[in-house]
Amino acid sequence: MLSEVYYLVRSKTDGNYLIARPDTETSGYLLLFQENFDALSYLNTHAADVANRFSVESIARTQLGNLLKRWGFRGVGIVTDPLLPKVEFLQHS
Repeated sequence: MLSEVYYLVRSKTDGNYLIARPDTETSGYLLLFQENFDALSYLNTHAADVANRFSVESIARTQLGNLLKRWGFRGVGIVTDPLLPKVEFLQHS
C-alpha cells in the first residue's frame, strides 16, 4: 500500500488545487481521485467549459501528508464516484 498513487486536479493559471469546502471554514479538503480517468471524468462532467484550464497530477500516498501541511488543508476528500459526485472526507490530524 505504500506505493499507492492518487490523482489531483490543479489549475494551470494559478497552481491552486481543486478542493471542497463542505462548511464555511476557509481551509478546505484536497480532492483526491483513485484513477487519472476519474479526475478527467469529474472535470468533464462538472466543469466542461473550463476543463482545459486544469491538469491532472499524480502524488504518492507517502507525499500526501507534507502537501496537506504545506498548503494548510484540513484533510482530503476521496472522490469515489466522479459523476454524482460522491466524496468521502477524512480530516488530517
